[in-house]
Amino acid sequence: MDDDGDLHEQILHIETHIEQFADVIESCRKFILISKAAMAAAGTLIFAVIIGAVGFDPTVMIGALAVVIGGTVVCGSNKSTLKQSTTAMKAAEAHRAELISRLDLRVVGDGEVESGQ
Repeated sequence: MDDDGDLHEQILHIETHIEQFADVIESCRKFILISKAAMAAAGTLIFAVIIGAVGFDPTVMIGALAVVIGGTVVCGSNKSTLKQSTTAMKAAEAHRAELISRLDLRVVGDGEVESGQ
């Protein structure tokens, strides 16, 4: 029984890590989406300045270029973190499944479900 208790603790510990990975993955996806939206808006502004739809203002142009560059950096960094976290989460899930398979689980009753009549 002591061995099963240790396995339960390990499984709980791994599940905590899996939840943390899920939070990181969700955060990365949000940052990727926000950075893509910011880059699209800044790119549209730059295009509007180039075709003359919006008057040229050096401050606006520098800001838009900075958003495009910064968005590219944020998007790339978060894609890398997303990939690493997804890989780590899959490994943790596989490890958890292996630990669960080592538990001495027993079927309660005869394994048949009674109808509620």
